[in-house]
This record gives sequence, C-alpha cells and structure tokens, in this order.
Amino acid sequence: IEIYKLHVDSKVTSRFAHTIINSKIVNRANESREVTFEVELPKTAFITNFSMSMDGKVYPGIIKEKTSAEKEYDTAVSQGQGAGLVRITGRKLEQFHISISVAAASKVTFELMYEELLKRQLGKFELLIKVRPKQLVTHFQIDVHIFEPQGIRFLETDSTFTTNELTKALTKVQTETKAHILFKPTVDQQKTDPELNENLLNGDFVVRYDVKRGATAGDIQIVNGYFVHYFAPHEMPALPKNVVFVIDRSGSMAGKKIEQTRDALLKILQDLRLKDRFSFITFNNKVVEWKSSLLQATPENVASAAGFVQTISASGGTDINRALLTAVSVLDKAERLPEKSVSMIILLTDGQSTSGESKMEVIQENIQKAINGKYALFCLGFGFDVSYKFLEKMALSNGGLARRIYENADADLQLQNFYQEVATPILMKIEMHYPENAVEGLTKNNFKLFFEGSEIVVSGKISNKLDLLPVEIKAQSHASDLILREEANVKEKEQEFKNQSYIFENFTERLWAYLTIQQLLEESISAQEEKQKILEAKALELSLQHSFVTPLTSMVVTKPDGQQQMELANKPTEAG
Repeated sequence: IEIYKLHVDSKVTSRFAHTIINSKIVNRANESREVTFEVELPKTAFITNFSMSMDGKVYPGIIKEKTSAEKEYDTAVSQGQGAGLVRITGRKLEQFHISISVAAASKVTFELMYEELLKRQLGKFELLIKVRPKQLVTHFQIDVHIFEPQGIRFLETDSTFTTNELTKALTKVQTETKAHILFKPTVDQQKTDPELNENLLNGDFVVRYDVKRGATAGDIQIVNGYFVHYFAPHEMPALPKNVVFVIDRSGSMAGKKIEQTRDALLKILQDLRLKDRFSFITFNNKVVEWKSSLLQATPENVASAAGFVQTISASGGTDINRALLTAVSVLDKAERLPEKSVSMIILLTDGQSTSGESKMEVIQENIQKAINGKYALFCLGFGFDVSYKFLEKMALSNGGLARRIYENADADLQLQNFYQEVATPILMKIEMHYPENAVEGLTKNNFKLFFEGSEIVVSGKISNKLDLLPVEIKAQSHASDLILREEANVKEKEQEFKNQSYIFENFTERLWAYLTIQQLLEESISAQEEKQKILEAKALELSLQHSFVTPLTSMVVTKPDGQQQMELANKPTEAG
C-alpha cells in the first residue's frame, strides 16, 4: 500500500481557517487490500466535508441530524458493521479514521475538509496541523495561506520533527497582510536515516501569528452582508484580582499529582501582582483554610503561602461542595476590596465528590446560589476520573470555564498556562453595541471579563440598506469607564476581500455560523431542560444549513458495494 500523495491545504482568512487534507493511496499488491485513511484534526474544528473517490466514482459523506443518522446506522450495526470514525486522541486533537478495501493495482483518493475559528491565547493565534503518514510519501506538502487585513504583526512556524534537511524544505513569504508557508520535503528529506525507509514526519506542524492593532474599538470586516468584529485592547493596566485557590488533597491526588500541583502553585505565587489579594483552601473530607481572609500579595505573604503550599499532602475523601462554599464565603467576607477588581475562584480536583453533599445537581445548585453572579468560577479537572461534565456545567453557570489537565509529565506546566490565561484581567463588564434595527443574528455581545492576550469576537448579519455600521463599546477599566466608538464603511470593507484570489467565498457567514453554534452549545450546557431543547434545535438547524459535523449532527459515509456499507462520523466532546 503506497501513500502516493498527501497534501494539506490551509487558508486562513481573518482568523477563520479552512483546511483540506487530500490523500491518494495506491494498492501495488496483486490482490485486494485494506487501505486506511487516518488523520488528526483540532478538537476546536468542525468537519464540513469528506469524500472517497475510486474507479471514477465518488462516495461523499452526507451530514444529517445525529439521531436519525444513528437510527439508520443501528440497523446497519446490527448486521455487524464498524464503529464511529472520529475519536479524541489527546489534549488538542481528534482522529478521523476510515478503512476501505481497494482492488489490486487500484487507487483511492480521500479528501477531508474542516473549519475552525482560531482563538487568540496568550497573545497569539495557532494553526495546528498534525503530520503522521507512517511511511515515505512521494508527493507530500503542507500549504498555508494567511490573509489578515489588519496586518500581520509576527509569524513563526514550529514543528516537533525538525532537522537541518527538513528546514530546507520550508519556505515562508510574508507581506504586510499576507503570508504563504510551504513545507514540501522530498522523499530523501523525509527519511530518518538514508539507509532506512522510515519517515521522520511524525508530530505537530504549527503556525503561530498575531495581527497588528490600532488603539481603537477593534477591527470590523464585512463580506456579503455578514460582519465580524474583533476587539483586543492591549497595553492597559491590569485590574487587581481577588483569587481563592481551592485545591483537592484527597487520597487520589497522592504521588505525582499533588507534587505537580505544588510545583505549579509555587510558580503561580511568583506571578501574583502586588495589588492582587489571594488565599488557599485545601480539602479532602475536611476543608482547611490557610488564612481566614484574603491577603495582599506582598513578598512576605507570598513567601508564607509558599511555605504552606509545600506542606500540602494527600489523603482522605472529597468534599467539593463545602470547599467551594467556603471559598465563596471568603470572598463574601472580604473587606476593603478595590471597587474595580476581579474576584475569582480556581478549583482543582481529580475526582467525584465522596464526602458531604455528593449529588452533583445539588452541588451545582448550591454553588450557583452562593456565587449569584458575583464571582467567576474556573474548574480544572485533573485526569479522567473527574466528571468533566459536572465541572464544565458548574464553571459555565458561574461565568468561568472548565479545562482538563492531562496526567502527563507536564501537568504542572498545563496548570501554569491556564493560570497565565486568566492572570491579567484588563476590562470588566464589556458591552458591544450595534444598531438594533440594522443587525440581526448577533452572537454574544456582553462579556464579564477580558483577559490580556485573548480576543473578543462578535458577528452578525447587517441589513442591505446599511452604508455605515456604527459600533459602540462600553467597558470598565482599571482607571475609568470606557466608551469606544467606531464606524465601518460597508462598501469599503466589502472591497477589501473582493480582490483576494485565494479567499474562500462567504467566510464571514461561515465564521458567524461556527461561532453561533459554539455559543449555543456552550449555553445549552448550563441551561434548564426546556431552554436546552430550544438552543439545541437552533444549533442543529445551523449545523445542517452550513454542513458542520457538530455534537448534534453526524456524517454518514457510504462505502462501495460489497463492503461494510455505512460508517458514521460524529463530533466527540470533552465531557464524553
């Protein structure tokens, strides 16, 4: 079986990435063989298309509502057919895997297409392409085109398999607003060793970049009546934080996990700013407060906390409910907090609640009632024994987010990186206003907090009568209440994309649909049952309309006659 060609083409237009993986595989044997197409794609992406071509015939994947696709599939499964095509394979990736029988001397071409909105984290966007052909490929290339009308501030490529030879296979061309990256190693350059036929290419190929920003109310782009507005103020002073760390020290945290947690907390302590206030709560079946109130992050207090952190050891049960309620009461009781400061609780746990209140619904209710919209709750789930669904719902119901920490050698780095993302709040109570009578289908436009290094994205449809799109942003900064205003000239903005040959059409509409679906699904996690159904119905309609494989849709792939006829591609989620 020879992979004759493997091309990865990515077009990134104003953060929206459209990637096509095309693979041509030949069966050189003199009998029919099973051929496998196996690629990995980012978890944040939605598959939009897949097809197989063999003997002049195309077998396309068809996107349907998940429940109806599964009914069809169940019938097929009862006749002994295969499992789903997509599964999660790590922190950032999921794998698409399909096998098909190919006749002697025949060839098959696979094509998979997916799209995602690149999310700014710690000051950069990242396009991740996983490369693992498992054999030498005659025609291999990765071709990336980036167009950012705001201008490209910096651009770097990185891979986990670089050699001097492979560096020669990489070319980068960059102008003010465009970049083209081509990675095209020959068969010889792909070899681990001139004598061996093993492929070096095994790992991540990453493009990182950021865009230029003026000190304005962000940047607006408009194509075919859909607008997208990016807002990422920078060089603003940080708002002081009041943060309570709630650390699980139950028996299951013993050993490596508690060690890594201690290491991460010691580093995080060094990153607190003098104006920040902080405290620690550790819990197993008992809840222990390091101090009964928040302390300012002075060098003395930080040193004292570091001493405490080094004594944290693990044993006993898990009382998440009481630990979180204690954290809320520490913030409730805190006196003389700066009026413009951000209060947050960061929970790290590796398991289910076994002591005190153990019903998840009751814990969620208690915490939501206690927090009552005043503080943001971030939940970090360590490993796979946690109920991620429970943590995610609790975080999203309380203005925060959940993250899984993988039990690897770098778990302490994962914890630190998460902290870095929320370490520098610079705005609170952000409201993005657009003319009500001229804009519809608006994505989320109110945000509790904005952290340095991230980006706010709002998108919507504008009525065709509009010549100017006025925007107003209200927010609270460290120093004052901000009001920023901007006006976008609709015709001029449309023109920016007209002359770009390699921009795929209607990217703003697809970006709007992608963002809307993501937000509807996220909102449905913490919604009551009735509201959940409405949100999911909307997300389903958009997924089908724009052909995205989301947690509500499935792609049905039909194979040539005489083979297990039908396969399903579903979107796996972190919560399982």
